[in-house]
Amino acid sequence: MAPEHEVVVIGAGFAGIGAAIGLRRAGIDDFVVVDEQDGVGGTWHANRYPGVAVDITAFSYSFAFEPVPSWSRVFPPGAELKAYADHCVHKYGIRTHLRLKAKVVRAEYHASEHLWQLFLGDGTSITARFIICATGWLTRPKAPDIEGLDRFKGDVVHTAAWDPSLDLAGRRVGVIGTGASAVQVIPEIAPRVARLHVYQRTPIWLFPKPDFALPAAVRRLFRTAPWTQRTVRLLTDAVTELSFVIAMVHHRQFPFLVRAGEAVSRLYLRSQVRGDRLLREKLTPAYALGCKRPSFAKGYWRSFTRDDVELITEGIERITETGIRTVDGGERALDALVLATGFHVLENLPPFPMHGTDGRDIREFWRTERFQAYEGSSVKGFPNLWFIVGPYSFTGGSWFGAIDYQVTHALRVIKEARRRRATEVAIRPEKHDRSFEETLRRQRNTIFASDRCRGSNSYYFDGRGDAPAVRPATTYEAARRARRFDLDDYRYDVVG
Repeated sequence: MAPEHEVVVIGAGFAGIGAAIGLRRAGIDDFVVVDEQDGVGGTWHANRYPGVAVDITAFSYSFAFEPVPSWSRVFPPGAELKAYADHCVHKYGIRTHLRLKAKVVRAEYHASEHLWQLFLGDGTSITARFIICATGWLTRPKAPDIEGLDRFKGDVVHTAAWDPSLDLAGRRVGVIGTGASAVQVIPEIAPRVARLHVYQRTPIWLFPKPDFALPAAVRRLFRTAPWTQRTVRLLTDAVTELSFVIAMVHHRQFPFLVRAGEAVSRLYLRSQVRGDRLLREKLTPAYALGCKRPSFAKGYWRSFTRDDVELITEGIERITETGIRTVDGGERALDALVLATGFHVLENLPPFPMHGTDGRDIREFWRTERFQAYEGSSVKGFPNLWFIVGPYSFTGGSWFGAIDYQVTHALRVIKEARRRRATEVAIRPEKHDRSFEETLRRQRNTIFASDRCRGSNSYYFDGRGDAPAVRPATTYEAARRARRFDLDDYRYDVVG
């Protein structure tokens, strides 16, 4: 049986858009991009909570080949990221390749025919020679496992599924969670509500957010002299690599980088919360910087100095019909509840059953034999498949940097398969295992191998204590390896 498409890209967020653009640039036009949502942009299409914005500078948060001279701010709001996704789809001719509102519910590899069959939620299916899985991390919102949540009689909303008609003005509001989305939404709603109660399990390391409107003169300079924007990007990329990536993955060699970052964060906290040592202690993480994703913030810590905002660090015993009761016996009445509790990450990779050559589900393979992938991309026993976001794929730097090197990896192999007229490409098991052994060896140098990560409650870690959400390498090294890995690490075969 001949496949319907040469390539299917699963996911129309920036990872899927980047893969589609890469395919077009490689001269491969027989592909389709499927996504369960009704628009492109992934998390930027779905997330519309108050204050949603990119949490690294816009100069680094874009495709290197498609800079945006018209960003309104250094950290632009989510609507501009959504517009950027639409712009890329239009400019690079991806629109005709889209199949939206098409949810993949199962994927099966047919070894005798060297093709994948994707089963969709509407009962139809698609066949393809190759699959690029670009489903991303942040696709399945996680509700807290707290007794009584389903019995609360007020409004309940998750930040990832925000109801734009929800009016919180003058109401008593509880926020559960103090991660990246809470850092953005809390300063936005605090001035509007009657009373805000924030329930914190794990505090977050934060840094000053140098967010300001980009003057018209700067935007004009970026348009007329694009090299100036490229220079700014090089600088912001370098700062991110030094302060976050190198500090995390080379912690054993450079432990002072983490300590220096923690000192900067503590100074920022002291400037935001003056004269209240107890509150500062509650907001200061007990784990090391880097064990959990840090963020940039503007106004978050200062929100807790308001008389109408309360930080609660006692554990939640249960949610009642009218509020939240904590383990110390206290109960606070609420009119609305905001769940800023993040996403299912590693357990949602991929977000549907995927069966390889032996019929084994890839999630079962990872659960029993540990998360692993060759160069964060290919998995033994699952031919003709590459992940943009796989185990040990993302270095922790620019998301677009990761997209670039993961797409480079997949396209190099697909083009080589075309050159050899191969219909099946499979990573050689010994190369796969050697890659995983090297990853585990290098992980011993990272902050994740440190005892200081205890209590971080980070999605970086799995149940075994591995940290497969972060690749123990710099972004520059990962990009270099994607361009230079030996194509013969894969086995090429022809159907029949």
